[in-house]
Amino acid sequence: MRGAVLAGGAARRYGGHPKGLVELGGRRILDRVVDAVGTVTGQPPLLVANAPDGPTWRPDLRTIPDVRPDSGSLGGIYTAVVSGLGPVLCVAWDMPFLTIELLRALLDGSTGWDAFLPESDPKGLPTGRGRRGVEPLCAVYGPACGPAIERQLARGDLRAIGFHADVKVGTLPLERVRALGDPDVLFFNVNTPADLERAEAAWRQRG
Repeated sequence: MRGAVLAGGAARRYGGHPKGLVELGGRRILDRVVDAVGTVTGQPPLLVANAPDGPTWRPDLRTIPDVRPDSGSLGGIYTAVVSGLGPVLCVAWDMPFLTIELLRALLDGSTGWDAFLPESDPKGLPTGRGRRGVEPLCAVYGPACGPAIERQLARGDLRAIGFHADVKVGTLPLERVRALGDPDVLFFNVNTPADLERAEAAWRQRG
């Protein structure tokens, strides 16, 4: 199983500052995510980053820009899928509370599926997360997702789950996710300085 950390986007809501480079608990969020993904896959993840200085963020990693520019989160998923062989665990670089246990559960459950995503509680999610019911930026995607995403992009549809009807999709049930942690915390992403304040408060609570 390969891993990919998705660091695309201009971080407009964070004033243009690369949000994954923000420190939480004394470490950059990017480094926390890279370590978690690398631990469960057993190899360094691919870093998908569009910023010109992206390769300097983690010189030890292979860093590439989106294959299909200006395609949002879907473009990052697509790039991860087509940039190697076999399935890939894709994780957004701004989720500081993802756990190794959750990522392992995704890998273990992904066998036999083209896409395998954790269910998430649509209530109480941070602003901007939407009400999708699943977390596409913390999921496993197989090779069949590549052509399906290509067809979706050709339609001008940038929804991160817009190609699901064309592939075999499985989910990690919400009750299983909750057994591994609070979904609102596990999938919390830092988009704004206010989000960072909330994340720091949650980090202190966790000790």
